[in-house]
Amino acid sequence: MKLKHTLLSLTLVGGSLALTLAYAEQNQPSASSAPLVVNGETIPESRIQFVTNMQISRGHAAGADLDRGVRNELVILQLLNDQARKDGLNKDPGLEGQLDFMKQQLTAAAFHDHYLKTHPVSDQALHAEYDRMKAEAGEHEYLTEHILVDNEAEAQAIIAQLKKGGNFEKIAKEKSKDPGSKANGGKLGWAAPGVYDKSFGAAMAKLKKGETTDTPVKSPFGYHIIRVIDIRPLKAPPFDDVKTKLSQALQEQAFGQYIQQLQSQAKIQGR
Repeated sequence: MKLKHTLLSLTLVGGSLALTLAYAEQNQPSASSAPLVVNGETIPESRIQFVTNMQISRGHAAGADLDRGVRNELVILQLLNDQARKDGLNKDPGLEGQLDFMKQQLTAAAFHDHYLKTHPVSDQALHAEYDRMKAEAGEHEYLTEHILVDNEAEAQAIIAQLKKGGNFEKIAKEKSKDPGSKANGGKLGWAAPGVYDKSFGAAMAKLKKGETTDTPVKSPFGYHIIRVIDIRPLKAPPFDDVKTKLSQALQEQAFGQYIQQLQSQAKIQGR
């Protein structure tokens, strides 16, 4: 059994059926450019091309082997579907529901792509968003560490302990509730204030190098004690370096707003 045929089978169907298809495609005739016909029914060329393109996008090399593998598996799938219809499985309510749902998903995905293609973002809008993000980020970025706890009283007690000479990193390892930074002594790395929760970023931006917040900083995650280790000028990436990602982000944002608009205009019951 050729490995690439086994992998191809696994991408088309799942479970033991994949192994069956991989076994059945052994010793099959070589690929042909002629129309693919199974018991008088022609397999659409668009289906053959779709599966072929899908496999190429997943790393399979184009060529006769791939073409043969795709055609062989589409033949087997057609035969199995024909038999399923003969046995009445196509009328099973559960299967019909799954097929309807999958069709809706594929159609919605196609519309999503269509919407993005037909609603490009202008260069003016991209530059405006880039300037807004630069202004929001500020002129500096901060190397910080923090201790996160559940309540204000505990945060105040830690601040008092730090003022008496307590070691920030040691206390963070012992008491912080932040799984992402606790093991590293509360260190968060370099970032601009706009990256964080608004209250966290605002408190951080008021500190000088080496300073720690005098009062607990509340965020949706709990109460923070923040210490600034260092400060440096923020170097924003050039516009051309972020243009593509920025365009994608704005398009997705616009599509999300379009969905909200559709929902607001629709008559929806039972939700």
